[in-house]
Amino acid sequence: MLKNYLKIAWRNLLRNKSFSVLNIVGLSIGLAVTALIVIWINFEIGIDQFHEHKDRTYQVYNQYPVGGEIWTWNSTPKVMASAIQKDYPDVEHIARVNWDSEFLFAKDDKRIKSTGKIVDPDFLKIFSFPLVEGSLETVLEGVNSVVITESFAKKIFGDEEAVGKTVKVDNADSFMITGILKDLPSNTDFEFDFLMPWAYLKQRGSDDKYWGNNSIATYVMLKEGVDYNSFSKKIKNLRKVYDKDSPEMVTYLYPFTRSWLYSNFENGEEIGGRIDIIRMFGIIAAIILIIACINFMNLSTARSEKRAKEVGVRKVVGARRLTLVSQFLGESVLISFIAAVFAFIMVLIALPHFSTLVEKPLSLDLTNIWFWGSTIVVIVFTGLLAGSYPALFLSRFKPSSVLKGTFAKSKMGVTPRKVLVVLQFSAAIILITSSIIVMQQLKKVQDRQTGYAKNNLIYSIIQGDAEKNYSLIKEELMASNAVTSITRTSSPVTEGWSNTWNFEWMGKDKENKRIVQRFAADENIKETLGIELVAGRDFDLNKYPTDSTAALINESAVALMNFDEPIGQIIKDNGIEWHVVGVTKDFVLDSPFQRIQPMVIEGAKAGFNVIHIKLNTTSNTSESLAEVETVFKKYNPEYPFEYQFVDQEYARKFDSEKRTGQLVSMFTLLTIFISCLGLFGLASYMAENRIKEIGIRKVLGASVRSITTLLSIDFIKLVLISIILAVPISWYFMNNWLEDFDYRVNISWWTFVLAGILALVIALVTVSYQAIKAAIVNPMKSLRTE
Repeated sequence: MLKNYLKIAWRNLLRNKSFSVLNIVGLSIGLAVTALIVIWINFEIGIDQFHEHKDRTYQVYNQYPVGGEIWTWNSTPKVMASAIQKDYPDVEHIARVNWDSEFLFAKDDKRIKSTGKIVDPDFLKIFSFPLVEGSLETVLEGVNSVVITESFAKKIFGDEEAVGKTVKVDNADSFMITGILKDLPSNTDFEFDFLMPWAYLKQRGSDDKYWGNNSIATYVMLKEGVDYNSFSKKIKNLRKVYDKDSPEMVTYLYPFTRSWLYSNFENGEEIGGRIDIIRMFGIIAAIILIIACINFMNLSTARSEKRAKEVGVRKVVGARRLTLVSQFLGESVLISFIAAVFAFIMVLIALPHFSTLVEKPLSLDLTNIWFWGSTIVVIVFTGLLAGSYPALFLSRFKPSSVLKGTFAKSKMGVTPRKVLVVLQFSAAIILITSSIIVMQQLKKVQDRQTGYAKNNLIYSIIQGDAEKNYSLIKEELMASNAVTSITRTSSPVTEGWSNTWNFEWMGKDKENKRIVQRFAADENIKETLGIELVAGRDFDLNKYPTDSTAALINESAVALMNFDEPIGQIIKDNGIEWHVVGVTKDFVLDSPFQRIQPMVIEGAKAGFNVIHIKLNTTSNTSESLAEVETVFKKYNPEYPFEYQFVDQEYARKFDSEKRTGQLVSMFTLLTIFISCLGLFGLASYMAENRIKEIGIRKVLGASVRSITTLLSIDFIKLVLISIILAVPISWYFMNNWLEDFDYRVNISWWTFVLAGILALVIALVTVSYQAIKAAIVNPMKSLRTE
């Protein structure tokens, strides 16, 4: 029986080639887009889910009431781990992890800079990063031991045995390779080429006793059977016991398995994170697949009159409705399988490009039986969903009416096909509106004034001998024609590395816990960065020796501190009294999407990590960079000269939103294309149903233009209804999206007008072919009785 069904289905497919092709194209695109998004979603939700003890692993979080809200963050003091380990026996393993550390590794003539982490020995017992060589119990026990990955070992030692060999780190300390790690899998949020023991950081002077510096991550693995909610209640008041300065701070555990997807908190409550993007594109995938199925329904029922006599004959010879339904569903499933083959080819071609777009190493696991099983289920489900309405619609025809050529057509104003097209175009309009608003938001933020001069400005991280030889480097560079100004700062001007609510000033309310950015700069910050002073002066140690403890504050800080006359005011930080010598205009240090925070720029006593250099605009950039590199190599020969252009680093802040905009735009175009296939089907259906009416109108003198308008007006009505439905929905979702940004665009009424006009134009262009085709048919041919 199945063989006969397939034969009949194949014959019908060939008999209606044009419509079959349209069905296959629509379903192929829908299945391919869905597959790509599902592959991406599976990768995202699989991040760090491979760790053996993941269900017992947690990260220590803090909460603190600030300005009437509860702030949540995942960095902790270095001393917290030892306190937890000492006081709470429910902990099996605990590990501190510092943020990325960059070191220069030297072996003979090789010099390789690499990024890794400094961790407690229990790190490798908590997380499943397997050792290829070395003992898990001892690899991180020695102060000068280091574990490196396989690929990093190959870079340093080539094909030589690495374990037991020594390397020099930062041109100072010798480290022994005690273990080799298997290269990290692609589906982990951790990134490192090496692991160093925490004991080394302590040896270099790390303060592991101060509770006021939340600067590292702390991970806990609880013993079997310990409930983490109960444990969180136990450690809730940990800071009250040990940190007398922050008795209101709450400590708790957060599941490690959720940290990748759920990283946003509001007033102490988890409100999402990457999961929001995943949900959004999951919904888009479902919409596109459903739209493809709607197309199938419209295109199939559009040929209803040609299939009607077949149904009538089959019913006369004894076919039951269930048999006919099975036949039509079989046809749709067959088309779905054919579409799946083309979709598979599309996915193979598009996957590398899609991986680049989302910046994830996506791949297809063709050896996974679950992949093939789920694929078949999706194909069959798609075929059944797409074929359900056509099967029920076509199988209901009465043979007596059909064979007389008078089978009933719906006289209702609202038909299922029209509803489906309205839903299609509503989805398309929502995506069009979303694309426009995303682009508006991106442009608004990109056009935002940063408050400093990005062009021809570079920065280099201070390392090696660059710190002690800075005055020589500066003197030689300023004597050249390569640069016009140079200064040191605590962090790149594109990033804020430090903030606190512990600044003190005269008149400060004790309840004021507003976060203030902490920045540090040397002389010539104004000239080098191009920031604008609105009061006072720049740092000048030659003229004012006390400027090592001078400070500049921005306009937001002046407002926060309520200074009528800021110059000369004293601001205390970590026991140092900083005297204000100048006020800067606000400039963007962190996210350009957020409001500018109050900022204190501390003088030379604060210490520096970065050198900023303003290149001479009248000189060739490549030649200037070569000259700067020569000077740095002269005074810091062991380290390569590495730099970043500030304008390029600033532009990277928009990468995530750009990707979102590109993805939404791409899926919008595909949705429009598939929707147009459905509209084409409905236009064909309506033209076919009114062919005799058109013939009569032409005989009575109607013009092609009037007939085309007559046929098109129905579709304009459908699109207008779609616009009415889509506007409030798109406004709701995009308004929620924009709420994540302090600096954001206002949704304008013309955005919806533009989206509606685009939808109308697309609809008219799509149906005009069928309308004109029907209007130019010879009326004698259309009025001929079949």
